[in-house]
Amino acid sequence: MAKILLVNGSCNLEGCTYTALREIADTLEKEGLEADIFQLGKEPVRDCLGCGACAKLGKCAFEDGQVNTFVELARQADGFVFGTPVYYAHPSGRILSFLDRAFYSGSNAFAFKPGAAIASARRAGTTASLDVLNKYFTINRMPMVSSNYWNMVHGNTPGEVRQDLEGLQIMRGIGQNMAWLVKCIQAGKDAGIGFPQTEGKIRTNFIR
Repeated sequence: MAKILLVNGSCNLEGCTYTALREIADTLEKEGLEADIFQLGKEPVRDCLGCGACAKLGKCAFEDGQVNTFVELARQADGFVFGTPVYYAHPSGRILSFLDRAFYSGSNAFAFKPGAAIASARRAGTTASLDVLNKYFTINRMPMVSSNYWNMVHGNTPGEVRQDLEGLQIMRGIGQNMAWLVKCIQAGKDAGIGFPQTEGKIRTNFIR
């Protein structure tokens, strides 16, 4: 059974972001996929230092926190949903620090797997937050999953989010489209269509 990992980038374990992710997870399960919500929790998340040690170790050099655990789970997953609350028109600091370390140390666990980003806000800042999270997908050859409008819900409490009927419909659309795309990718594999071959990374430095 295909598995989708949903990341709750809020320290509130069952808040607005979780409520939106739960709507997606329930839809994925109705479509016959396994859906696991990964909680970043309330503990501090260390930022990426750009030390480059992960290139040698094959994992993040810092063993504290859940980054290395998550990357190992990601290797077995078939798709991802990253969810964030909106703080000052940007994603939570914890999800950015977490994903920076996860993608630097384990990018091959995510490549070619579908991803979606969602944001929850009382009022505004969602599109700016989605723009930031979507870049993790585009830099790592991941197909992006959309719905029928921007991937967001509105509300200041879980109860208010549940009143955002359009937002919840958007979440269900993400679940349906994610399930469809994952099944299409598997059908392609079964038909002998593999992932595209990639060139070695070319890095151009403009300052000499």
